[in-house]
Amino acid sequence: MQNTTIKTWAWVHKWSSLVCTVFMLLLCLTGLPLIFHHEIGHLLGTEVEAPAMPADTPRANLDDVLAVARAQYPDRVVQFASPGEDDYNLWFVTMTPTPEPTTDFRSVVVDARTAALLAEPRFDQGFMWIMFKLHVDLFAGLAGKLFLGFMGLLLLVAIVSGTVLYAPFMRKLQFGSVRRERQTHVKWLDLHNLLGIVTLVWLLVVGATGVINTWADLVIKYWQHDQLTSILQPYQGQPLVPAAQRAQLQPALEAAQRQVPDSRLFFVAFPGTSHSSPHHYTFFLKGNEPLTSKLLWPVLVDARTAEVTAAPSMPWYVKTLLLSQPLHFGDYGGRPMQILWALLDIASIIVLGSGLYLWLRKRKTAPRNTAPAASTATPDSAESAA
Repeated sequence: MQNTTIKTWAWVHKWSSLVCTVFMLLLCLTGLPLIFHHEIGHLLGTEVEAPAMPADTPRANLDDVLAVARAQYPDRVVQFASPGEDDYNLWFVTMTPTPEPTTDFRSVVVDARTAALLAEPRFDQGFMWIMFKLHVDLFAGLAGKLFLGFMGLLLLVAIVSGTVLYAPFMRKLQFGSVRRERQTHVKWLDLHNLLGIVTLVWLLVVGATGVINTWADLVIKYWQHDQLTSILQPYQGQPLVPAAQRAQLQPALEAAQRQVPDSRLFFVAFPGTSHSSPHHYTFFLKGNEPLTSKLLWPVLVDARTAEVTAAPSMPWYVKTLLLSQPLHFGDYGGRPMQILWALLDIASIIVLGSGLYLWLRKRKTAPRNTAPAASTATPDSAESAA
């Protein structure tokens, strides 16, 4: 590789890394506890557990469950209801002042078998909520998500450029070499390169899927505009269906499940909310197989008649979003996958931190007219400038 080509790649790697490093460190640090959010919730006592009952205990009517939730907050409306992701014996009901999107929400947990009130957890406060908000949107909503998505794109550029530079840099060293007898910054340089190449594929997957996830709100909005507009044409001009004129939810749920056999409910969005129309209960169903359990089938049920009006198939861009999420979270392989994700996350923190350290040290010690460390792409020249 020509020196000018190497210099160009080194410049790209240096600046793409520097711009995103602090934010990537933040994402890695906040992502670490999120990998174990269930376990931490149990330790903190914030996880709600259903009381033990025989496995064949019949489930309560969903309308009775909602009545219990509404009784706790009679001045609010139900936006969403969902069974527990890990415990189907729980119902989580989200209530807000209006159907409009808001951060002012209350959650009520009801036993799915007895319709007994179990808890009113606050998901908008506490350590894990702070970690989640910092990781997802920096407390800045959609703007924060898109900003982090741009930082993710810079990370991908840094990974690709670092990989291009790795081969010429290592041509005089054995793979995985860490020159322990050399100065501290040289050992950190070798460790930075070693861990960087070890975590290469994982960082690419997590970084790329993270970027895709930052577009989730826009993807859902585009899907609604692209696919639901024609479906909702017969309802054009009609106002939001008043709560008093809505059909019971239990028969609406059963009608939705008959539309998609061998499925289970992920969540239901109520009329007028961000994931539904003013005239429908929208049930989002998931498959029971490993692959189909990551996909969603929306079923629109008329809120007045409880009859299914549409069950559109999700387009490719929504399926891509849904399939990318488990690759980002690493939540499809149980505890071993959690531990592997945590170890790779820690390795990435070391890569990012060591890169920042090497750059700060170089700025402190190198003369102003010294060429960039990786521009010569050899171990000796790089260590002299690192």
